[in-house]
Amino acid sequence: MEAEFREIDESGNWNAIYQEIRQQSSELPCKIAKLPENRSRNRYRDVSPFDHSRIHLHLGSNDYINASLISMEEAQRSYILTQGPLPNTCGHFWEMVWEQRTRGVVMLNRVIEKGSVKCAQYWPQREEREAVFEDTNFKLTLVSEDVKSYYTVRQLELENLSTQETREILHFHYTTWPDFGVPESPASFLNFLFKVRESGCLNSDQGPVVVHCSAGIGRSGTFCLVDTCLLLMSLRKDPSSVQIKDVLLEMRRYRMGLIQTADQLRFSYLAVIEGAKCIMGDTSIQESWKELSNEEDPPPEFTPPPRPRPPKPLYNGPQPTPQFFPEHEIIQANNVIYTHSAPSEPELRRRTVATVAASAAAEFETPTMPGDEPDANAPKPSDPVTATTEAPPKPSRSPPEKRPAGQWSPLLASMCVCAVLTLGTYICYRAYFH
Repeated sequence: MEAEFREIDESGNWNAIYQEIRQQSSELPCKIAKLPENRSRNRYRDVSPFDHSRIHLHLGSNDYINASLISMEEAQRSYILTQGPLPNTCGHFWEMVWEQRTRGVVMLNRVIEKGSVKCAQYWPQREEREAVFEDTNFKLTLVSEDVKSYYTVRQLELENLSTQETREILHFHYTTWPDFGVPESPASFLNFLFKVRESGCLNSDQGPVVVHCSAGIGRSGTFCLVDTCLLLMSLRKDPSSVQIKDVLLEMRRYRMGLIQTADQLRFSYLAVIEGAKCIMGDTSIQESWKELSNEEDPPPEFTPPPRPRPPKPLYNGPQPTPQFFPEHEIIQANNVIYTHSAPSEPELRRRTVATVAASAAAEFETPTMPGDEPDANAPKPSDPVTATTEAPPKPSRSPPEKRPAGQWSPLLASMCVCAVLTLGTYICYRAYFH
């Protein structure tokens, strides 16, 4: 496997290998996910569970959830890969956890990533402690929370309100794995994976572990692929017989698109090669993973945010804005009154004029540029703008000047000169030819 990795790495052939896997992947029907009543239950239109491997819900009237059961028979391991719950599917998510007798949930994304919501907040936060899902009649309680530098382990209590039965659920949350990316290092990822393994949530005597990211295919596929390959290496007499590409193609028979990028495929090789050292009997390697991952460092959330920048001044300073139009004049065109209700609707424009000193000869307007931040003291768009009585700044377009009596304007003088020259030219022409 190491020789294969070096060969692909040196030739820069990862993208070609990834495209080959995509072409060889199974394309199976997923008609149930496309039904009109289920469209609002899918986070992404192009990520759907296959009909033959989708999870069926039984307690309520709805039997659909965007989740797939992946059964790796040789490894004796089962996973449920699902999307990040939507606000309208959080109850279905916990109904699935209950029905499948799942003891562990592995979350590999954050609720908000790069300013976009990637997953609903489907568990209670520390301040709330409890959450009730009335559509499926389940109650969830946060019992404890162990926060590390790049992951968090939560102990939850799931209660079926219909039967009053409760179960303990462990929630393993990887908090620093970027979307379409890879973890910080194989050591940090393997440290997290073996934490999940040590909890017993992945054992065959438990229900299948639920693994999700945002779509439930990229980061989730990487997690399950590495875990399965390491398990197969520990079970086979010849660990080198494990072929990562073959295992991935087998897993893609149960859920489409597992592993989304060539980088995630390359990272899977690195993690399996590093994890194999532990499988081969190097017991000290786990301690080195823990040290390299720096899990006891403060998590990024606890880092003090940068101090806010001071608000930028308005363009050209806080100076008054004189106007062209008379005070409270309402502009109307074709009997349409312009209002401020929405950008797409006509706008009611009220303009006021500054009262300047008696020596000022004209009224004019200077355009201004909006600042980056809204000013709390600035008038609202629907309010008339009131200008101060101070003299306005020098405008970008000067008003007409007053001239002494008897002085010609430049335009009039130019017209007279042109007329005289034209008349003289005509007289010369007539005299020369006649």
